[in-house]
Amino acid sequence: MEFKFSSIPFQKGKVAIVTGANNGIGYETTVGLVKVGFKVVMACRNISKAHIAKTKILQKLPNADLEVIHLDLSDLKSVREFVKEFKSRYNGLHVLINNAGVLSYSGKKNDAGIELQFATNHLGHFLLTSMLIDIMPDENSSRIISLSSVAHKKAKIHFDDINCENADDAGAAYGQSKLACLMFGDELNRRLNKKGSKIRSLSVHPGGSDSGLFDEMSRLWYFTLKVLAPFITHSNEKAAVPSLYAALSGDIKGGEYFGPTGFNELKGKLGIAYRTDYSRNEGIASNLWELSEKMIGEKFNM
Repeated sequence: MEFKFSSIPFQKGKVAIVTGANNGIGYETTVGLVKVGFKVVMACRNISKAHIAKTKILQKLPNADLEVIHLDLSDLKSVREFVKEFKSRYNGLHVLINNAGVLSYSGKKNDAGIELQFATNHLGHFLLTSMLIDIMPDENSSRIISLSSVAHKKAKIHFDDINCENADDAGAAYGQSKLACLMFGDELNRRLNKKGSKIRSLSVHPGGSDSGLFDEMSRLWYFTLKVLAPFITHSNEKAAVPSLYAALSGDIKGGEYFGPTGFNELKGKLGIAYRTDYSRNEGIASNLWELSEKMIGEKFNM
């Protein structure tokens, strides 16, 4: 499986949203999309960093069509305000890349008392997708991309302890959040198919990359992973390839899951990524969907 920009038709007139576009994988994904003609809305929590990233891209690609709009995915009010602002400026959306994520072992919660990683990585994107899917053209080229992680492999959804306050594993909450992203992507695709929609929901994982997540870790883990980084990570540019392939390739089916296929899927050639049996469980995915609707306080807009 190979991805080449030269094979992608120019996408002038199409609009994409990339969450967390100001650094790491989101930044490189944004660069890739503007290279093929997309108007990209950079949906970011830190506006000053987003504008710095925008300026950096324009220095390399002066014709890049970019706009920055504030979005804090951990805050459902912010998600609703972002959608209101976006819809006031745009009539349609062709690609939504649910890229932004946080990694924290500190047990942080958002203002609503929801564990920060679940709130940001999954729940905010769940609401964002629900509120935007109605303006996506019913076409095969319309894509919703959910970013999972190899961390999903050891995870489960803690329905009775969604904040993972009683979990023994310090990484349980992050793994749960990324498992939720994968199961949401799959369940969304099943529901789109049932509805007869041509919109494709796909999932990807970037492998190992120093995408900014290290910054959220303890200082011990931060410096440990910085030392190990050359052995377990690849560049953010390569880490963005699965997202770009899922967003732009014509040779894909909804519901597929892409990522690097080298040792432990940390880097290597792009291909179909490994899913756990747990992540394939449609009953659990349906229960997660219902829980997510309950937590955002509304039904998913389909």
